[in-house]
Amino acid sequence: MLHMALSALAAASLAATPVDAAFGNTVISTYPDGRTALLWLQHDGTYSAQGRRRTASSGRWSVKGEKLCLKQSRPIAAPMAFCTPLPASIGASAWSAKAVTGESVSVRIAVGKVMPKR
Repeated sequence: MLHMALSALAAASLAATPVDAAFGNTVISTYPDGRTALLWLQHDGTYSAQGRRRTASSGRWSVKGEKLCLKQSRPIAAPMAFCTPLPASIGASAWSAKAVTGESVSVRIAVGKVMPKR
């Protein structure tokens, strides 16, 4: 099991783009208060997420230039997309970003589908 996890992490770090590294894995954003939001990107351009308050959402994602853009369709359709810069590369370390709330978050990709803690 550990070998499989290490192999998946190695494959993620060798992915062509940060978006490629996210497929089959979990993007975890950690807020200043320590709570986390979880994001899962699908190859078909859809995503699902659990916010830091554990509210579920979903929608479509796209890459525009050097940014990942999320357009929420559930539970409420968002009038515009939220876009965040993609890191230059993906490794074992986290990168800094801004949340839709404007707060600074630390973002990392975890191997596999991480389930939210209640």
